[in-house]
Amino acid sequence: MKRWIALVTSIGILLPGTLGAYPLDGYKDTDITRLDAYWLARQVIIDQKILPKGIFWKSDDIKLRLLGDSSYTLPAPDPALSAKIKAMLGSDWRSYGIALLDYTDPKNPVYAAVNPNRSQNPASVGKITILLGWFQALANLYPDDIAARARILRDTTITADGFIQRDRHDVPFWKPGDPKVLRRPIEEGETDNLWTYMDWMISASSSAAAGMLMKELMLLNHFGKEYPVSEEVSRDFFEKTSKRDLVKLFRRSIQEPLKQNDIDPQKFRQGKFFTREGKRRVPATANSIATARELLRFVMLMEEGKLVDPWSSLEMKKVLYLTDARVRYAASPSLDDAAVYYKSGSLYGCKPEKGYECGKYRGNRINNLNSMAIVETDSDHGNLRYAVVVLSNVLKKDSSEKHQELAAKIHALIGSMH
Repeated sequence: MKRWIALVTSIGILLPGTLGAYPLDGYKDTDITRLDAYWLARQVIIDQKILPKGIFWKSDDIKLRLLGDSSYTLPAPDPALSAKIKAMLGSDWRSYGIALLDYTDPKNPVYAAVNPNRSQNPASVGKITILLGWFQALANLYPDDIAARARILRDTTITADGFIQRDRHDVPFWKPGDPKVLRRPIEEGETDNLWTYMDWMISASSSAAAGMLMKELMLLNHFGKEYPVSEEVSRDFFEKTSKRDLVKLFRRSIQEPLKQNDIDPQKFRQGKFFTREGKRRVPATANSIATARELLRFVMLMEEGKLVDPWSSLEMKKVLYLTDARVRYAASPSLDDAAVYYKSGSLYGCKPEKGYECGKYRGNRINNLNSMAIVETDSDHGNLRYAVVVLSNVLKKDSSEKHQELAAKIHALIGSMH
């Protein structure tokens, strides 16, 4: 019990601004040590209501909700539901792109949209392209051997190098016997397995972890079944390969998997590395772009088991499952009892303006906030299954608060429909 309390005390102190992904009982499959720490502390977390109830779904509870319907397509927007969502946005509706799919009844899905094809930079939501790239590359190499794919993710360790520079996102560190889960930035020389780097990239939105996974994905696509390679081979490859060939390999690793999986790269793509050093070494020139509708299609294909294959789709969904404190859209108290699968990203910028103090989520030049969420409930009051994507650029207003408010309104609206 003392060990649990020490862990929970540490977790409680360090919650603000953090997220965690993957079901807490998944440690044995992934070797993500953070999961083991939270699993040990789970009873105290539950008893003291330290974290939302919705984080405690087990691996067997995570399912693909549209699996097996090979003819599933995104239906036409429902005018009434779309109008209700538009009314929630008030006079700012032109600065939003929203796409929502309610598949609580999978045979009668309802789609709603407000400016669904309005585009903007996806920011950290673009990290899901790296996730897809990894699972596609592993499937290309081992199409009939899922165990080999899982073994590479669990048993391959990578060491952070210059590709992490410069990113200061905190990520969780813990090893058996430690009394606390600590959070700090990834440093050069940090060694852990691929699953853990994926957890850091998605849960903590670490650009350093994303930079390392992009680099390693390029190595995987180049060396194939010879991967993993030594640090010396890796270093020589990036030093001796022409920039032109590196850019081609980057596109094959990050952008081509989108095409392979029926995602339109003109509507959703990640064009560059997430770190400054990565951009210097691999100077890809494409911009990054997203629309709410295409991000919703990403979710829909995942729920159908069509992102690579059912195993890959399910593992990606598990990586997106929140198992820690929640922020932005996902932080709405109305979602506390729900399982939420989530990725968000923000990009804000300021310019001098007399009488206005600019800041995080309140940019007056650009104020992008992107939320991609799947919400699932299982309760005596009914089960809900829906996905929503919200892209906003409302200047000078706290976009984090606006997304939370919108989450509560949408959740109540979907609930009223069932």
